[in-house]
Amino acid sequence: MTPDALRCFFEDWLDASNRHDLAAMRELLAPEVRRAGAPAGADAWLADVAELLAAFPDYRWKRIQLVVEEDRVAAHLRTRGTHRGVYRGIRPTGRHVGVAAFGFYRVRNGRIVEYAGSDDEVALTAQLTG
Repeated sequence: MTPDALRCFFEDWLDASNRHDLAAMRELLAPEVRRAGAPAGADAWLADVAELLAAFPDYRWKRIQLVVEEDRVAAHLRTRGTHRGVYRGIRPTGRHVGVAAFGFYRVRNGRIVEYAGSDDEVALTAQLTG
């Protein structure tokens, strides 16, 4: 993919994520996608997203900066949402949370095949319990 095509691809990924459209997200993930430090596969990734969205039904990702090189996209994102459901055993607090997320995505044939990054779950959890 060209750099412009990768930028468009990532905008499609963010759009599907912000619509909470798990079916559209699945179309942009390779079935065997690998994630550093997390279970592999699109099913595992989408299960994690579904858990997050159940707890934060208004969760959104905002692109701060995007860098494209070869088959990779580096993204600095800002997330936000309101804690309305149980998350990682923490009962709903009604608190608004926001964290910085940094991710590196490798894309092949129009699908994410590899991801490494940080959504800073520690910071998110601290905002719910602190």
